[in-house]
Amino acid sequence: MVTIHSVAASGSNTVSALDAIDAKLRAQSIGATFIYAFYDCDHDDRALHEFLRRRFPDAALLGGTSCSGVMNEQRLWEAGSIGLLLIYDADGDYGVAAAPCGADPAATAETVLRAALANAGCPGELPELIWTYQAPGHEEAVIEGLRRIVGDRCPIIGGSSADNTVKGGWRQLGPDGPMADGLVVGVLFPSGGIGYAFQGGYEPAGPSGIVTGIGPDCAGVDGAAASQGGRQIVSIDNVPAAQLYNEWIGHRLDGKLAGGGNILLDTTMHPLARNAGEIGGVPHFLLIHPEAITGQGALSTFAAIAEGDRIYSMRGDKRRLVERAGRVATEAASRLPGGADSLAGGLMVYCAGCMLAVDDEMPNVARAVARSFTGSPFLGCFTFGEQGRMADRNLHGNLMISAIAFGH
Repeated sequence: MVTIHSVAASGSNTVSALDAIDAKLRAQSIGATFIYAFYDCDHDDRALHEFLRRRFPDAALLGGTSCSGVMNEQRLWEAGSIGLLLIYDADGDYGVAAAPCGADPAATAETVLRAALANAGCPGELPELIWTYQAPGHEEAVIEGLRRIVGDRCPIIGGSSADNTVKGGWRQLGPDGPMADGLVVGVLFPSGGIGYAFQGGYEPAGPSGIVTGIGPDCAGVDGAAASQGGRQIVSIDNVPAAQLYNEWIGHRLDGKLAGGGNILLDTTMHPLARNAGEIGGVPHFLLIHPEAITGQGALSTFAAIAEGDRIYSMRGDKRRLVERAGRVATEAASRLPGGADSLAGGLMVYCAGCMLAVDDEMPNVARAVARSFTGSPFLGCFTFGEQGRMADRNLHGNLMISAIAFGH
């Protein structure tokens, strides 16, 4: 039998926030086999780690920073919040391991996954779910390393840790404490089964083109990861990438083409995408967020693109991004082995870029997820990259939404 609780508190003082969380835990006599912990980057995560190790010494623990807070079934918690999802499952197996990403994140991912399986007491076994949380920038290499061991035989779901200002203040939390440029991997063998979903809340806007040049920045240092492409699009259809993209989105970047610079906020509702595959004839799009124009007219992105890929211009709006979160949660719950009626609780990863674009509608996102999870406990974090399974492949994208549903 799986029991899940979600607990959150807010405040600029970490000790006070943890005192509030502790009071809630004691009031309900909550135990934990596995803990997700997400929190504002301004909090003292060493204090959080010490608190959780003292309170739940035997629980597998992972998490990290989340942009401007968290959400759960109660509400959207403001900046300065800490949230926990506590899973008690005496019949399940859970393991976590962590390490600095290092010079070869793919090799690190292999090592950390093997350690997590050993810590779960399940070396060599295939988990029902692999969870990953890492520093932004290494995602394709991490997935490549994990796939060397498990392929695409189980879902790899997770997020890229975030800060509040995109200035590198993100951190990851593992069994031994916080890291600034690390990888945390959890393996889950829950007794009640899982359901999951991974989607984007955007639709094709019409234009598309073939990537005819990419920059030198690759997804990883080894050949397998580098073959996935780079995070700089130099040209599309042999036209400078920023120039053509600006035409696709109605010349919204006219003022930035000459000098270049950050375009994150300008492009959140107008991302690019590639077709990750079709299911029943319906294409599934993996979103890519352009983040800057270089001085040479290239586009820097938060996900890798390969030369020869066809990329699509996409569009979104607040209403669609609010509604999509609930739909993703509904799909995850419906995919539980025992159906939605067996739901014990859930976990939601919602892109920080979408959160910032939705802005004052975010409380409605939390309410939509709560309704879809029928009031069951859940915790949501806001990330700078999202990993999930789409069209039978484990992938990294941007501006995406994922949900995991845990069965009783």
